[in-house]
Amino acid sequence: AVVSTQSTGEKLGINSHFSWVEGNAEQLQFPDNSFDIYTIAYGIRNVTHIDRALAEAYRVLKPGGKFACLEFSDVPNPVISQIYDRYSFDVIPVLGQLIAEDFESYKYLVESIRKFPAQRQFADMIAEAGFSVVNYENLTFGVTAIHTGYKL
Repeated sequence: AVVSTQSTGEKLGINSHFSWVEGNAEQLQFPDNSFDIYTIAYGIRNVTHIDRALAEAYRVLKPGGKFACLEFSDVPNPVISQIYDRYSFDVIPVLGQLIAEDFESYKYLVESIRKFPAQRQFADMIAEAGFSVVNYENLTFGVTAIHTGYKL
């Protein structure tokens, strides 16, 4: 979803530069070919139909527009992956309970990360939505990745 609020902009002191909207990433309220860039960070994983959200991103981008998505990903190194799994399943939910008194939401966070497609599979989904020159870059050993593509 496109989720921002007026108060967020006011807190950041940037309301004069942006129009803040809230909407559904699977049914954007913008005309075709409206934007030069579409970015989403740690959000597409929570969209019910990722393929629809990608199609909408493609639709609202102008020709030549760039899609960029930062999202949790798959750690390809087996040693680091094992360490990350222990941290994710044994530490993150416990910290969620201690800090926010909410074990279940942080357990869901870890589970949703593991269910999200791996880097190559997500890149293929982006290409299937119509994007060209699709690439990704792993960050922090693949804990997160930035995927990009262009509407050509």
